[in-house]
Amino acid sequence: MNIPANRLDRGFYKYQKEFEQKALDVLRSGWYVLGNEVSSFEKEYAEYTGANHCVGLASGLDALWIAFRVLGIGKGDEVIVQGNTYIASVMGITINGATPVFVEPDEYFNIDADKIEEKITNKTKAILVVHLYGQASNMGKIMEIAKKYNLRVVEDCAQCHGALYDGKMTGTFGDVGCFSFYPSKNLGAFGDSGAITTNDAKIAEDVKVFRNYGSEKRYYNKVVGTNSRLDEIQAGLLRVRLKHLKELNEERKEICERYLSCIDNKLIILPTARENATTVWHQFVIKCEYRDELIEYLKNKEIGTIIHYPIPPHLSEAYNYLNIKEGSLPITEKYAKTVLSIPLYNGMTKEEQDYVIDAINNFRK
Repeated sequence: MNIPANRLDRGFYKYQKEFEQKALDVLRSGWYVLGNEVSSFEKEYAEYTGANHCVGLASGLDALWIAFRVLGIGKGDEVIVQGNTYIASVMGITINGATPVFVEPDEYFNIDADKIEEKITNKTKAILVVHLYGQASNMGKIMEIAKKYNLRVVEDCAQCHGALYDGKMTGTFGDVGCFSFYPSKNLGAFGDSGAITTNDAKIAEDVKVFRNYGSEKRYYNKVVGTNSRLDEIQAGLLRVRLKHLKELNEERKEICERYLSCIDNKLIILPTARENATTVWHQFVIKCEYRDELIEYLKNKEIGTIIHYPIPPHLSEAYNYLNIKEGSLPITEKYAKTVLSIPLYNGMTKEEQDYVIDAINNFRK
């Protein structure tokens, strides 16, 4: 049995007629950029999250760097972010000339809120919270710190569509929520796309202007902006998927609950859930001291895996200029050497789940 780490086709076939009809409707409409599909998706996604505003963009990375740009955070400023995130989170900071200040993660793979305050300086302007792998971060403590030090809060919600903290949706706590709708996400499009959510009308308007060449009205440019527009086809297809997101997330939850109850191997550390928080299980991430051997063992059984992420941003070649040495973030670096994402996707059959569970349970060093 060949089981990839992820597969997207089953998520398409489940709603094939709806997706195909929507694509045809958009193609036949004759309007392909910033039309009814985009404005409708923005309204519907804002309502889904509980935010006052949503602005569609071309990608999740664009959402991040544009968020910091419109917040006025740049050269000379510091932004606190967890060390074990995907490098795109950090790029959102550094594209603007600001400096990332890394904090170790907690046992749930998210930023350790108890370690934030010690990193705050007079240059600190914001906290970038990453809800990694689909689980909400400790937003109660984080927002207390942000209020105490008058810091902006940007949420990287690329992996947490629908996750809650204390009953409130991620992406609505801080000044801006940044979303990716890359095809592999829980709310995935069929190409690159993203969005920001905010409760601040001015931030929303500034992002709308910035995404369209800095133009409030055609050929009248207020600022030097960029081209980062969510296109009509992707917006339309996202509207279809959004209608089914609750059931899609529930399906992932059921698969992961089986993993949690059935995987039993002393060499494997299973993920745990934070109190007062939910996870939408973007990934099911285990830890194993013998990860390389486990990867090879599963590969021989035709079971795919992914490491999220093998090189922490502070040790990547791209950020050599920060001069952060190996050993500076031991927990982050330990995670990079031990985490492994096992197969998880919508449409995964019970037979496939059983095959993965049995294989992992039979792994020996």
